[in-house]
Amino acid sequence: MRHPATRLCCLLLCLVLLLPGCAPAKEQPASQKYTTQFFGTFDTVVQIIGYAPDQKTFEGYAKAIQTRFEELSRFYDRFYEYEGVNNICTVNKNAGIAPVQVPKEVLDLLEFSLDLYSKAGGHTNIAMGPVLKIWHDYMALYAGSDPAVAKLPPMKDLTAAAQLCDISKVIVDRQASTVFLEEPGMALDVGAVAKGYATQLVTDEIYAQGFTSFIISAGGNVVAMDPPDDGQRDRWPIGIQDPFADPDDPQSAALDAVMVTHESVVTSGDYQRFYFVGDRRIHHIIDPVTLMPADYYRSLTVVCADSGEADFASTCLFVLPYEESRALAARMGWKVMWVFPDGEVAVTDDLLPQLRDRGGATAVKS
Repeated sequence: MRHPATRLCCLLLCLVLLLPGCAPAKEQPASQKYTTQFFGTFDTVVQIIGYAPDQKTFEGYAKAIQTRFEELSRFYDRFYEYEGVNNICTVNKNAGIAPVQVPKEVLDLLEFSLDLYSKAGGHTNIAMGPVLKIWHDYMALYAGSDPAVAKLPPMKDLTAAAQLCDISKVIVDRQASTVFLEEPGMALDVGAVAKGYATQLVTDEIYAQGFTSFIISAGGNVVAMDPPDDGQRDRWPIGIQDPFADPDDPQSAALDAVMVTHESVVTSGDYQRFYFVGDRRIHHIIDPVTLMPADYYRSLTVVCADSGEADFASTCLFVLPYEESRALAARMGWKVMWVFPDGEVAVTDDLLPQLRDRGGATAVKS
């Protein structure tokens, strides 16, 4: 049973939707709001919105954030190597050959992912690189193509690749700072967790440096820290995008908005990377059991304290039938919104009080 659920005509996770305040004007705060964005890391736009005493201070924080994102993007890249860096791509190239010494950030990400894999029941496998590469190649080949000629990968190829996805053969040696994939042909794909993990890592580091009232949005991964320093709001309102709406239409209404501080909001959906075979949408979130795109939901939003965990969770829950997905969310303490293919929406009880429309939440200070 879907509970609680609401039927909608049109349903939203915008990267970030900052709602206008509705409180009366108050004394001008010492800090001012600034915003910037950059592209080129994790194949997405990263947006920063925050409060600082002046633009120079804000730009200093923003530059530090961008520099760190660029470094982490190189570390976690599975497609390309970079001079002087051993990264995920380097590890994959040495599968079955030799352990690879990697930066601490790579060790941390892999151990984080392996730990969550175990705790969450094995539904998001970072060793699924061989299967996901096949899907990536087909996505690249048929994106924008005529659906009448587009094809699915042969199941025999996917099944053969799945034999190389044994996560127990990913060996992380913390003392030696190495990673080894024991079998030739194995490959890591950290796409289900790396962007969220990097966003949280950068957030924690810049917060410790004194930048405290801000949000960072990296694609569908949003982290909100201290409340907006505007004297009017005590939470950040983050919009949830309607997966049925035109993503290029700025007038598209939000499905809802979630009010957060010191939390992350992450969405997985079938509407960002996909192609069509006939009238069937073929998207990038692959069920590790069927080896096909999961079709239980149009989108799924997770709210929790850590962006890496929320990123991991959104993929993990997306590939499970609703009753299993909801049970796992309850066991792991994840606050979740599910949007179904028929337009129905379900929300966990603990998320409801933070939602503007369904729960009556507001960002305005009382």
